[in-house]
Amino acid sequence: MSNNLTTLDLLVFFVYLIGVSAYGFYIYKSKQKAEQSTKDYFLAEGSLTWWAIGASMIASNISAEQFIGMSGSGFKVGVAVAAYEWVAAVVLIIVAVFFMPVYLKNKIFTMPQFLEQRYNSTLSLIMSIFWLFLYVLVNLTSILYLGALALSNLIGGDSFHTIIILLAIFSLLISIGGMKVVGYTDVVQVVVLVVGGLVTTYIALSLVSTKFGLGGGAFSGFTALMEKAPDHFHMIFPKPTDATPQPEVDKYLALPGIAMYLAGQWIVNLNYWGCNQYITQRALGADLHTARTGILFAGILKLMMPVIVMLPGIAAYVLYKNGSLQAEMASTGSFNSDNAYSAILSFLPNGLKGLSMAALTAAIVASLAGKVNSISTIFTLDIYKRYLAPEASEKKQVWVGRLTILAAVVLSVAFTWKDLLGIGGEGGFQFIQKYTGFISPGILAVFLLGMFWKRTTATAGIVGILAGFALSVFFNEYAPAVLGRETLLYTAFPNGKGEFEIPFLICMGLSFAITMVLMIGTSLAGPAINAKAIDLNPGMFRVSRQTMTLIVITMLLLTALYVKFW
Repeated sequence: MSNNLTTLDLLVFFVYLIGVSAYGFYIYKSKQKAEQSTKDYFLAEGSLTWWAIGASMIASNISAEQFIGMSGSGFKVGVAVAAYEWVAAVVLIIVAVFFMPVYLKNKIFTMPQFLEQRYNSTLSLIMSIFWLFLYVLVNLTSILYLGALALSNLIGGDSFHTIIILLAIFSLLISIGGMKVVGYTDVVQVVVLVVGGLVTTYIALSLVSTKFGLGGGAFSGFTALMEKAPDHFHMIFPKPTDATPQPEVDKYLALPGIAMYLAGQWIVNLNYWGCNQYITQRALGADLHTARTGILFAGILKLMMPVIVMLPGIAAYVLYKNGSLQAEMASTGSFNSDNAYSAILSFLPNGLKGLSMAALTAAIVASLAGKVNSISTIFTLDIYKRYLAPEASEKKQVWVGRLTILAAVVLSVAFTWKDLLGIGGEGGFQFIQKYTGFISPGILAVFLLGMFWKRTTATAGIVGILAGFALSVFFNEYAPAVLGRETLLYTAFPNGKGEFEIPFLICMGLSFAITMVLMIGTSLAGPAINAKAIDLNPGMFRVSRQTMTLIVITMLLLTALYVKFW
């Protein structure tokens, strides 16, 4: 089927563009003040409701890496990739109950501010720089690349670079108005991406049902998926042996069986949802009850995300293996699993293709806007205000924030233009998880010990950040060559390139465990009293009846899902 969009598709898509832009402008004008403060611009001055916080977190999280990258991973490995989403639901409960009280009690606006308040300014500066490089070089570039890849496949022609520019401009229009505009437009974006995503999933399952003569229904299509690709409906992959085929080894390298639940999955998610400015910023301006309710609402929404972002990939796999989607999966010149989502989109009927394109664009733009707003917040409050212009007025800081947004977008476009980082080489979703994981173990260790062990010293914090990064580089890049293929700590496996590597989720676990030991040892060897300990008391972690109800609902739904697919 042709990828060309009809007039109806374009009409639906432009209604979305104009609607979101008009709503964002309305929010900006209705909440505009004569002189905007930094708290108002960066944190929405506490005006976001619980449903806006939850929706904004999901809209910013479900980006091109999920729609495109996770569908690609669904094509390759199946339902096991949903572990990222379902473990996140549990982690959001932990963040709501234990992390948010610490941040709000101590009036934390940014993650580097927490590090300075708990440890010292040196650690805060180190991490500010780390985060800025990570957000621009890994997150922004991958979102732009994957988003432009999918949309150009859908539109057809030589449109990749044009789409990069248009996505960058649209995200600038949304983010330049500050967190209020980002937060409230995200509510619209999440509705569009959920509705559009569910429509795409329904069509994908119907295509499978029709392919095998089952009548075209979504339920029969899902049944066909389980029958035709039973290997794609297992949460746990067995540890490979020398006789294991390379495709199965590759699955284990991406999702290393039960071991990932003992290490990497928790580190990835706790760092992302609890120690990440990009995500926590939505809740930092609210009161504790509103923040908790919003985060738990996001947790419930998270449970349904694999239906939207993973099932189309499995459907594409079944169709491809049975003779369909051959040209669509190779639309970029050669076979690429990240083409799975756009391959399904190409079969949507007129009008629905425009809706699904709007959903994909909503996910991309919401993530770009949220990310650049966080980059702006960290640079302005933790570097510019702290070191470059301590006397800068509120108005000047807001303008510096806007200029930072522009600079971040321009840099990310430059790196995406020729895929300078090689995002397309190993799958977009895995690229983001792997390279974010280079700093996740150290960050999580520093935050956990800083929050919940008063004995942790500032020296230990610096040791933790540097050691976590160095250990991640060592285990990911050098350990098999230096220590051998198999030790008491790990087993390395062939990666299809003539090299041996350790599953990166295992690398995270090893780096985290060793970093924790180093930090505890450094703290015990240092002074007995840490004068900069964060204010903690048992009453901070009590939850209301409403909060407990949301927690129980989330856990029951999650248990049902794991019982089904384990």
